[in-house]
Amino acid sequence: MGKFDGKVVLITGGARGQGRSHALAFAREGADIAFCDIAAQLDSVPYRMARPEDLDETVTLVEELDRRCVAVRADVRDPGQVQAFVDRARTELGRVDVLLANAGIFSFSTVADMTESVWQEMIDVNLTGVYHAMRAVVPAMIEQGSGRIIATSSMAGKVGMPNIGHYVAAKWGVIGLVKSLAMEVGAHGITVNAICPTSVDTDMIQNSAAYELFLPDTENPTREDAAPAFQAMNAIPVPWIEPVDISNAMLFLASDEARYVTGETLAVAAGMNAGNAA
Repeated sequence: MGKFDGKVVLITGGARGQGRSHALAFAREGADIAFCDIAAQLDSVPYRMARPEDLDETVTLVEELDRRCVAVRADVRDPGQVQAFVDRARTELGRVDVLLANAGIFSFSTVADMTESVWQEMIDVNLTGVYHAMRAVVPAMIEQGSGRIIATSSMAGKVGMPNIGHYVAAKWGVIGLVKSLAMEVGAHGITVNAICPTSVDTDMIQNSAAYELFLPDTENPTREDAAPAFQAMNAIPVPWIEPVDISNAMLFLASDEARYVTGETLAVAAGMNAGNAA
């Protein structure tokens, strides 16, 4: 028996990375999975984004766990595509119990040098995309009288950071959105929370643009070159955590053990958060 037998979990950005990890974690606990992913490249993103074959691989991995899986190519910037994804999940899997608003991108620029398109693409994906996903599932959850909504924010959503002001702004916005929605839907048996990771070992971090951001004076920095700089941000001496560490936090917040946890931010941050104000 799994903790999520009979439940249906929806995930945005599920083709690989943290999203795939979440899909497999919940499938192992008995949940059926529906996920969407743009599975295409955005102009402002300096690393390879998911492709259709990544989406197919996640489906295969979930089905190997003997769980049903619905996969949809959808852009979270488009409310119609997000609503169609949720509607298809309800039609094919019967209900919507958990939303993991995970889809996100990362890019780099100072505010002074940032183009309008780089700013807008970040806000549209990392903040408005979360709003679209939340809005699409809330009516179904209210109808059921239960639900769990968990958004991926970031430790960057609690501090200021140079060269990623657009990312910081979006992730701060996610926290405000989470807290506001938690107040609106609490009476309907729905909890809404955010997870704030430190750096996670995915392609969003493991790319040359990110390495160069931390090591601007190093020519062609490698993963090994960058590791000490990333590790310096964390109290626990690791440069980055694993996707499964975030998945485990998702499992907790979606479980009955967290039934009275709402409007909260949970830092999974190797102590990056320890120096912050309480």
